[in-house]
Amino acid sequence: MSCRRKLSKLLGAVLLAPAAMFAFAQGASQGSGEVTKIDKAGGRVEIRHGGIKALDMPPMRMNFRARDAKMLDGLAVGDKVRFTAEKIDGQFTVTSIGKAP
Repeated sequence: MSCRRKLSKLLGAVLLAPAAMFAFAQGASQGSGEVTKIDKAGGRVEIRHGGIKALDMPPMRMNFRARDAKMLDGLAVGDKVRFTAEKIDGQFTVTSIGKAP
């Protein structure tokens, strides 16, 4: 691997680390699951997900508020997803979501 490529990877890791630490400090948690229902008008998504330790949440099927309803564009019922969730103003909120590889 070239020196330039190594430097690029290192710089990327350094720039992403503060964002990851901020998300962790704010109580953000990573999860994965399957979309079971989408309410774009209401800005909500129901996900059957595995346990999320940081939120003290066992595996379940749960309705989450989407931080931004546009995040739900491109998702369909049955999609396998990875997401980040936080408890914001007393509501479990998906702050990022994407299809799982």
